[in-house]
Amino acid sequence: MFKCGITGGTGVLGKKIIKNLPFKFYQFKKDITKIDEVRKWANKYEFDLIIHLAALVPTNEINKNYKKAFKTNVIGTKNLINCLLKKKDKPKWFFYSSTSHVYKLNKKLKLTNENEKTKPQNLYGKTKLTAENYLNKKLKNKEISLCIGRIFSFTDKNQKTPFVIPSIIKKIRNNHSKKIEIKNLNHYRDFLSTSIIVKLIYQLFKKKSEGIFNIASGKPFHLKKIAILLCKKNKKTLMRVKKDNLPTYLVADVKKISRVCPLYKKKFQNNLSYFY
Repeated sequence: MFKCGITGGTGVLGKKIIKNLPFKFYQFKKDITKIDEVRKWANKYEFDLIIHLAALVPTNEINKNYKKAFKTNVIGTKNLINCLLKKKDKPKWFFYSSTSHVYKLNKKLKLTNENEKTKPQNLYGKTKLTAENYLNKKLKNKEISLCIGRIFSFTDKNQKTPFVIPSIIKKIRNNHSKKIEIKNLNHYRDFLSTSIIVKLIYQLFKKKSEGIFNIASGKPFHLKKIAILLCKKNKKTLMRVKKDNLPTYLVADVKKISRVCPLYKKKFQNNLSYFY
């Protein structure tokens, strides 16, 4: 059985990985910004692979405290990789969980591929791209193979606000009227369930894939249609917004990952009812 070191194992995606992948897991549960704690954990175990998920994610929290986000997302990543590189028995494969937020939003439907010029759309994307660049520099020509997964939007029944779908659900359920209005829904995003993301990470590991991969469905989901579906489930009606925002798009080109992961050939189920 492969021995996997994992950070961020208490998050929604981390819990799903630990529950479903056939690894012996060693969770890092301390403060990743403190290098002594990272070093102690890294030296205590031998790892075949690392899955690095630990990050401060909600954009509202990052906007309030960018210094904390930078320490967690960037300094924490630096601490982790620098401690691993000093080990005699280094892990062979390192998966870094990045984000689609490193890309710019588009004003029309366009599939974004991994070669797209990065232009972080917010401070969260900026921290993740900074960490990506550091890992690429540190692991160039090293013994540890680096795989960066730029995960697009995902949802899960255990996901909470302020993420987009739980936020829509909260607005619907907290509004006691049968007819409700929700603004700023004219956006198209690329959603996957956490179950599919876990399977894709496993397939990337089995192929010992290196480089950057979009982890996404490659399909646009209109937030307004998601809200309509969720309203119906709650026996409510979504009112039309007369002057809504201009649309934005962030949808992945998944040609690269589909060449590596057989799951794409099966045309996995990926409709809204599958999520909720």
